[in-house]
Amino acid sequence: MSEHPIEVGFPSLTRWRAGNTGIPYVWRMDGSEPGPHLCVTALVHGNEVCGAIALNALLNELHGGVSVQRGTLTMVFANVDAYLSFDEKKPYQSRALDEDFNRLWSASTLDGERSSRELVRARELRAIYDNVDHLLDLHSMLEPAPPIALAGDTAKGLALARAVGWPTNILIDSGHVAGKRLRDYAEFGDANSPKSALLIECGQHWERDVASNACHAMWRFLRHFDALDRKWLDDLIGDDATPQQREIEVSQVVTMRSERFAWTRPLAGLEVIAKAGTVIAIDGDDAVRTPHDNAVMVMPVPNPKVGQTAVRIGRCR
Repeated sequence: MSEHPIEVGFPSLTRWRAGNTGIPYVWRMDGSEPGPHLCVTALVHGNEVCGAIALNALLNELHGGVSVQRGTLTMVFANVDAYLSFDEKKPYQSRALDEDFNRLWSASTLDGERSSRELVRARELRAIYDNVDHLLDLHSMLEPAPPIALAGDTAKGLALARAVGWPTNILIDSGHVAGKRLRDYAEFGDANSPKSALLIECGQHWERDVASNACHAMWRFLRHFDALDRKWLDDLIGDDATPQQREIEVSQVVTMRSERFAWTRPLAGLEVIAKAGTVIAIDGDDAVRTPHDNAVMVMPVPNPKVGQTAVRIGRCR
């Protein structure tokens, strides 16, 4: 059983299986006015239910009378097979079936010869993402921490995070050594392309507020692009004022290199360690130290694996 209680329900996605694009679990709606092609993606990781709850709510509205006003809106349930494998007695195992879906998004990987269930699905969805102008990718976190927007390392990613206006924390980062994320795929990560993407971590995977956080992020994203009726979105979002956001720039990515990796003490998400040189972990024979004063611990992983990110360390701009 998970050490974190499961406080949210997992919606049935059977109704959405057929899609309307020729690809299972992918829906597309066109507006009456010209505008950008937007995409909201959920379930890049199978146990991150918040995005599925948000997309389920959005699709119910779109099938119940709400219509896209401007541009095109595509909704993707990504790694559904992993989601369908969820077992509350083993809740972490349904993150993926064979490999991390969110480390596959380079041309060399997608065009390569190896195969996995995640790669089959990524190749199926590739043409969808190739035609999207702006992407919102909804995620959640292993450990409790305040929500955080991952803007990538381009000015346009940061601009999108600011325009959405939520959550308070924005991470400026270049991703993971283990592979490229969807939010950095192709033109999304190209500083010279107008296409942009934003990944939002909405809270711990199964905490009570994670679903409402995902919905809030989605409604704000859609409002920014005037995709749906603005008054309707304003009513959903409510009187929530745009917070004073802070930008955290990644200064070091700690990747686990040895089986003999151990934290010196538990780290909390967005915890600030005051002194440079503080030892936070031992990796084999080497000490892992904070590279500067006021180091922000971003999404530490309690039990990382060799070759995977253990923690990202940042500094506030």
